[in-house]
Amino acid sequence: MTEKLKVAIIGCGGIANGKHLPSLSKIEQVEIVAFCDIEIEKAKKAAEKYGTSEAAVYGDYKQLLKDPSIDVVHVCTPNISHAEISIAALESGKHVMCEKPMAKTYEEAKAMVEAAERTGKKLTIGYNNRYRQDSQYLHKVCQRGDLGEIYYAKAHAIRRRAVPTWGVFLDEEKQGGGPLIDIGTHALDLTLWMMDNYKPKSVMGTTYHKLGKKKDAANAWGPWDPEKFTVEDSAFGFITMENGATIVLESSWALNTLDVDEAKCSLSGTEGGADMKDGLRINGENFGKLYTTNVELGSGGVAFYDGKAENDSDMEARLWIESILNDTEPVVKPREALVVTQILEAIYESAKTGKAVYFS
Repeated sequence: MTEKLKVAIIGCGGIANGKHLPSLSKIEQVEIVAFCDIEIEKAKKAAEKYGTSEAAVYGDYKQLLKDPSIDVVHVCTPNISHAEISIAALESGKHVMCEKPMAKTYEEAKAMVEAAERTGKKLTIGYNNRYRQDSQYLHKVCQRGDLGEIYYAKAHAIRRRAVPTWGVFLDEEKQGGGPLIDIGTHALDLTLWMMDNYKPKSVMGTTYHKLGKKKDAANAWGPWDPEKFTVEDSAFGFITMENGATIVLESSWALNTLDVDEAKCSLSGTEGGADMKDGLRINGENFGKLYTTNVELGSGGVAFYDGKAENDSDMEARLWIESILNDTEPVVKPREALVVTQILEAIYESAKTGKAVYFS
């Protein structure tokens, strides 16, 4: 391994420029040496801003992967190509960070895991909400056993009107679904991680395409085109785990509700509970009385100074690079992300058939 890790970006759109590139550029042990996008101008623009003076630009990822000096590849493309590019990168000797969701289908995601295990290269998935301050704190609470056995949970991913109208978000063929696979995936990953429970038994699911048919609808990014809105606008799942635990997953880009939450979870255990509904709240019982604790996550405490806290994207990138340099497991393990994709696919399948999906 060279002194600095040489990193390549495949897919130079919004998620690459909004999350991956700014965070990677802050890491001393990283050089961003290659950029690829089917729209070559996007790759050139990203290279000018974040690349080394000799950074290479590609329109075909297969050409990029031929460079043996590249150590790490970040895959930031539409869902349909996650598996294809990630597997090719792993097999060409690169470590891979793939954006969420892991893949469009469970079989594709499984093939990614198998490729990582076969090649001995590291693979992780971009579930950046694990690195938020509230998530990090709550995970430590759960690990210490403060909540006891967590047997009921809710995974929240509800927007009132925030349908992404750019790129291929509304294209079922390229994405595999709508809000469930886009933001529901974050909420489910967070919930499973807190519970440390990756053994689903059965899933019931429903999906709806009710508000996506409306013209000139109110929306954070302007009205969507009903003709191009080919994915669900809401999806809900009822998940039973092998140990009897229950998870309710709710996801929507457009829903007539004021109860809006995204990438959050609520947990109920034998010794206590927690939720992210109004900041981070821990609840329980002491000395015959009920209590609720609001956790103060700010790092300040003095006038005119809020302290310094690493944001979730920067922490995600740093810990990922450190896992490669130190040869340790990444925070998001591929087999954990595989279960997320397995459950999401089962919700879609159940919604189509009207029947429960059982796992062997």
